[in-house]
Amino acid sequence: MKTDNSDKIKRLYVSDTDKKIAGVCGGIAEYFSIDPTLVRLAWIIITFGSGVLPGCAAYIIAIIIMPKHVIYVQEPHVPRA
Repeated sequence: MKTDNSDKIKRLYVSDTDKKIAGVCGGIAEYFSIDPTLVRLAWIIITFGSGVLPGCAAYIIAIIIMPKHVIYVQEPHVPRA
């Protein structure tokens, strides 16, 4: 019987904490648990290696389709006097 959260589905989100432009590379880095600088560097190399337009278009598409990570915080119940 499993008691840990290993069955939890891992989701790809735009990063709220590690962003330079829109958080796409930071979100990819969080998903794969790697350094975001490596993801940014790889993105730049791939973008300039394939032509600037495809890389920029892919980044814009990623901004549009990647959801923001929304964390709902429930406020504590305060009884009224």
